[in-house]
Amino acid sequence: MKRSKAFANDQIEATVGDGVGLLQIVNPARKNAVTAAMWRAIPEAIHWLHAESAARVILLRGGGGRDFSAGADISEFTELRKDAATARIYEASNSRAFAAIREAPVPVIAAIRGICYGGGFGLAAAADLRVASDDAMFAVPAARLGLAYPADAVQDFVRGLGSQMARRALFTGAPLTASELYTCGFLSEITATEALDGQALMLAEAIAQNAPLSLRASKLAIRAEELADQDLLREAEILGAQTFDSADYQEGRTAFAERRRPVFKGM
Repeated sequence: MKRSKAFANDQIEATVGDGVGLLQIVNPARKNAVTAAMWRAIPEAIHWLHAESAARVILLRGGGGRDFSAGADISEFTELRKDAATARIYEASNSRAFAAIREAPVPVIAAIRGICYGGGFGLAAAADLRVASDDAMFAVPAARLGLAYPADAVQDFVRGLGSQMARRALFTGAPLTASELYTCGFLSEITATEALDGQALMLAEAIAQNAPLSLRASKLAIRAEELADQDLLREAEILGAQTFDSADYQEGRTAFAERRRPVFKGM
C-alpha cells in the first residue's frame, strides 16, 4: 500500500511503496528550481519517508520529466539573500537539506536528467548513489554570480567528484557532461533518457529487498571512513554487531538454505 505526503505547497512530494521512498522536486515551470520553502521542506520529507513511513531506500528526482533541478530559485535572492545576514539564514536551510540527504540512515539515490545546477547539483552530491541520463548537464555557477558555495556542500563535491574535478566545477562554473562525471566516478551509471526512471527504480528495489539493519550499518561505516570520524566508526561497529542477533540474519540464513528470497523486516 502506498503512502504519500506533500510539502511546501505541493512542490516537494514524498511517496512510499514496498520499502521504496520517492522524493520529487516539483517546480517544472522553473526547471525545478528550489524555493526557500522547498529547502526547508526537504529535511521534513526525508524524515517522513524513513522514520514515519519505513522507506528502506529513497529515490530523489525532479518532477515533470525534463530536469533534475536548476538549483536555488534566484528570483528570491533580492529579498532572501540580499546581504551577509540574510544569506547566512538562507544557506543554513540549504545546509540542512544537504545534511538530511547525506545523513539519512537509509541509502539515497539521485536519478538525474536534464539540468542539474547549483543547489540541485549539491542535492545530488549529498546522495549515496547517482544515476543520470546521457543528456544530463551539471554546473556550479556560484562564482559567476559572485557567491561562495556552502562549505559543507563543497565537501560533498570533493568526495563525489574528486579533488581536481571539484576544483574545475567550482572555479570555472562551466557545464560538465554526464560522460565526464561518469569518468570521474561521480555517477555510477548513465542511461538513455527514456530508461532513467526504470533503471533508477530497479536499483532502488534491489536495495529495498536487502536487510535494513545491514544497509544502515554499511552506510554509517562508509560515512565514517569518508569523514575519518572515529565516533561514527564505533557507532557503525555497534550497529554491525547487532545484525548477528537480528531476526533478519536468521531469516537470511534460512532463506539461503531453502533456496528462496529472504523476507527481511528490519529486526
